[in-house]
Amino acid sequence: MRYKKKCRRKRWAGTVPLIIFTAACIYIMESAGITKNTIMDTVVKSMQANLGYQAVKSCIPILTYDTAQSEQRTLYEYLADSMDELLPIYGYTRRQEIQIASGLSGLPEEAEDSCGSNMDTFDILNVIDDNQMINENQLTQQDEIDLQGIQETDNTGADCTQDAASASGTGLSTAAPGEKVKKYSREKLNDFDYLLQNFYRVDSTTTINSSQLNAAELLAKDMSVDQKLEGPQILIYHTHSQERFADSMDASQSVVGLGDYLTKLLEDTYGYKVLHHKGEYDIPDRDNAYSKAAPALERLLKENPSIQVVIDLHRDGVAEGTRLVEKINGKDTATIMFFNGLSHTTAQGDIGYLANPNLSDNLAFSLQLQLAAAEYYPGFSRCIYLKGYRYNLHYLPKSLLVEVGAQTNTYDEAVNAMEPLADVLDKVLSGKEQ
Repeated sequence: MRYKKKCRRKRWAGTVPLIIFTAACIYIMESAGITKNTIMDTVVKSMQANLGYQAVKSCIPILTYDTAQSEQRTLYEYLADSMDELLPIYGYTRRQEIQIASGLSGLPEEAEDSCGSNMDTFDILNVIDDNQMINENQLTQQDEIDLQGIQETDNTGADCTQDAASASGTGLSTAAPGEKVKKYSREKLNDFDYLLQNFYRVDSTTTINSSQLNAAELLAKDMSVDQKLEGPQILIYHTHSQERFADSMDASQSVVGLGDYLTKLLEDTYGYKVLHHKGEYDIPDRDNAYSKAAPALERLLKENPSIQVVIDLHRDGVAEGTRLVEKINGKDTATIMFFNGLSHTTAQGDIGYLANPNLSDNLAFSLQLQLAAAEYYPGFSRCIYLKGYRYNLHYLPKSLLVEVGAQTNTYDEAVNAMEPLADVLDKVLSGKEQ
């Protein structure tokens, strides 16, 4: 009983002052000639004015823009913020579009992305924090510094596209040898978001837009070679000649050995003339390997003006538990990955001193190869990887950097990849896919 009385006293202790304050306010307003009707009118008018303002702000927000705030927010930012407040889903969608345009997946590093990937190590790219500016003295005209350590993602040879089964409309094993296993709608590829999410992985240090990745324009480019010219038409070389595989016994079972076999296939099976350059540019270490290789490339191209295609053949580096293997033509085959440098970083924008006048053609070449691989050999090619620098891809329109398997693959698995790679190259270089 005592407890209940104490509680009542506490409740009244807060209520009494409020009653006194309200009574005092009413007395003061009545003394000043303010009636109850006047008070109500004032409240109603205030509410109407506020509702009117909110209606205008919602429907025609430009009329409520305060020019005095223009230094803090642009008109576009003000309109976007107004839409965010009115429709929260708009703000979410806008942020997602910004992430896509910036090449950011918005997913945790451990999460699976649209290319079906989990974070592994990608060996040819240098790690640069998004906020870190690059010293121009450290990157000269040819100096794309090469370091290990970037985290790249991929399943064990999984097909790059999420909707692989639906893309073809048929089973994956119904096509006869030499025929397409699946068919991708060219109209669907013209959707920038679809193309980006299903065929590419964009490193977070760079960005790309729909004007650069216009599928209709890239697929329409003629990537065929003139096989009537005297001299070699294709140059194969290795910026990292020392890259080997899980069971490599000697230098012959390295990426240079893969280059020998790819050369043989392109010459004997498809009739191309190939120059396989075996220069070593990653000895005693890999630092500045691209800078070291550049003068040799310039000399080879000058001495052999008939060369129309340059292929830099690499081997990837992944986490030790990752196996990049697919069954292709009944054989365990290392998967491959095409790569493009964009000469553009988020921090710097376009890198003028690493300009690439052939960038659009480079992108067309890799996309046409990727599409041919996806349609004839599903699962063989991982997503095209886009990075910020140049990687000596600027010398010819048809310049290609390709990763074959990784250090966890056997040499035989990497060798088996040369057959579908040679076939895909021929389909594009012969003009059969136009």
